[in-house]
Order: sequence, then structure tokens, then C-alpha cells
Amino acid sequence: MKNEVVAEPLTAIHAQVIAAREGRDPRVIARMFSGWAVFGERQFVRGYAVLLPDPVVPNLNALGARERIAFLSDMSRLGDALLKVTGAMRINYAIFGNQDAALHAHVIPRYVDEPQALRGAQPWAYDWSAAPAFERASCQELAENLLRELTRMGVTKPMRFNPGANADS
Repeated sequence: MKNEVVAEPLTAIHAQVIAAREGRDPRVIARMFSGWAVFGERQFVRGYAVLLPDPVVPNLNALGARERIAFLSDMSRLGDALLKVTGAMRINYAIFGNQDAALHAHVIPRYVDEPQALRGAQPWAYDWSAAPAFERASCQELAENLLRELTRMGVTKPMRFNPGANADS
């Protein structure tokens, strides 16, 4: 990797990657070549996902050329899988890093049946605090279908644990 710089201090992204590795994060969809595909904490639209790099780096520019290509490719392939599995009309992609100094990419399916006022708006126009919190049970079928599609596409790596298998009860 170009720069193995750790974003200091440890961020929520670091904690989530550690939990994914240890099988403690029920939001995990798949282990991809560059990191972890996970569902967003709030499902303001069905299938909202985040790609987390593993190892965590401060930003996209901290990755070497190959790692950067892998991360961006994984991001777009996650979008491809969401399009196919959810029937979304398009995918929005966003990389910021302003809140947490750790690379992560938002992958957001957009649907024809979204409220008219929000359909053409940027995703941050939604009231995220009013959105349903992620629940594995309600997303299980979607998670399985996404993992199946990503595996079919050849962009996954084996996971040591089922998502959330080691979560605290």
C-alpha cells in the first residue's frame, strides 16, 4: 500500500472494521477485495450500504494506485449488485471523510417510488434520524441476495464468521 497511515485517533470506521473482522457486526453484507460491504446504520432507503476499507486509511488518496482501483471497483460493483437485487432505478455514490477521518463510501440505491420531493434530491435531504434503524432480521433476505450476487460477480472473499455471529447478546 502507498501509505499505511492510520487515521488518528481511531474512528467509528475503525471500530466497525474490527467488528466485521471478528464477526461482531450484523450489518456486514460481504467481505470484498478492498474491504467490507455493510448496511448503513439507518435504512433511509432500502439497501443503503457503505464500503469500508480494510485496512482503514484516512482518505482515498492514502491508497496506492492498485488499492485505490480495487476500492473504487468494489464500490461500483456493490452498486451493480444493489441495482440488480433491489430493482433500484440508479445508485448514488459518495465519499466525504469530513466527520470521520477514515475512508468509507456511501452506496445509495434510489427508487422510483421515493417521495416526489426527495426522488431527485441528494440523499442527505432525507431526515436520517427518522429513518428505521438497521435490523438484521428485516434485511436478511436482501443481505443473502446481495452476497449471492456479489459472489456470482467474483468480487467477494471468504468470511471467517457469519455477520453478527459473535455479537454481544
